[in-house]
Amino acid sequence: MRQYHELMDRVLREGIDKSDRTGTGTRSVFGHQMRFDLAEGFPMITTKKLHLKSILHELIWFISGDTNIRYLCQNGVRIWDDWPFATYSKSADYDGTDMKEFAARIASDADFAAKWGNLGPVYGYQWRFWPGPNGPVDQLRDVLEGIRRNPDGRRHIVSAWNPGYIDQMALPPCHAFFQFYVADGRLSCQLYQRSADIFLGVPFNIASYALLIHMMAQDLGLQVGDFVHSLGDAHIYSNHTDQVRLQLSRDLRPLPTLKLNPSVKSLFDFRYDDVELVGYDPHPHIPAPVAV
Repeated sequence: MRQYHELMDRVLREGIDKSDRTGTGTRSVFGHQMRFDLAEGFPMITTKKLHLKSILHELIWFISGDTNIRYLCQNGVRIWDDWPFATYSKSADYDGTDMKEFAARIASDADFAAKWGNLGPVYGYQWRFWPGPNGPVDQLRDVLEGIRRNPDGRRHIVSAWNPGYIDQMALPPCHAFFQFYVADGRLSCQLYQRSADIFLGVPFNIASYALLIHMMAQDLGLQVGDFVHSLGDAHIYSNHTDQVRLQLSRDLRPLPTLKLNPSVKSLFDFRYDDVELVGYDPHPHIPAPVAV
């Protein structure tokens, strides 16, 4: 994961100090690109431990088109709790519970989850139910069928950035637009990410889209190619600087290998137990606060 370390190092050296929506402050560069050859190993950060469980469940959640955090809470995934909890804690219904208790109630109480667990029309909704003039557009399914019909096409695109719906979303899409490319029997993908939280978010994004490429390649009968990650505002939050320096001090370790259940033939049929990461030996986890 040399590419990721080079990004962190570049931002520390060349970045500009900027204010941000959360009030935390960032050090930022505008415009950066990383390329990962997925045949060389699965791009899971080794200089701190990432949890495949969270990455995988979130991706399955996106693919399903779901926008309520109940599925995530039921599977012990806490990465989206902050935004609905922030809304709940400012409401007249707030009863003083903390975020962990809030997530437990979302998981167990369907009515409570229906009222407080929805994030609005975020990623999954746009991927699978983009509002079109003739009804919902299933962008993921259309891209798969488009690649089957015409692998050399230049329109194999999925967009999560829907300007008419931004104000209804708990968080406007950070990873906003991605395009697939087929050459020599290999499936590649380029993602444009408008806003990139380098320490917390970007490692998840790299692994998530690499996993999506593997799943789609298996559905399509192709090999995996490259993941190209293009960043707009690439930033390190001011309260992550020490964590970044610690991570940069650690040595890189060999990348793990991803194994998918070969009996799964459709992108939409993958479940948690169908994915295995072999040989992942990271350095210990480095905690850091989320800027909401």
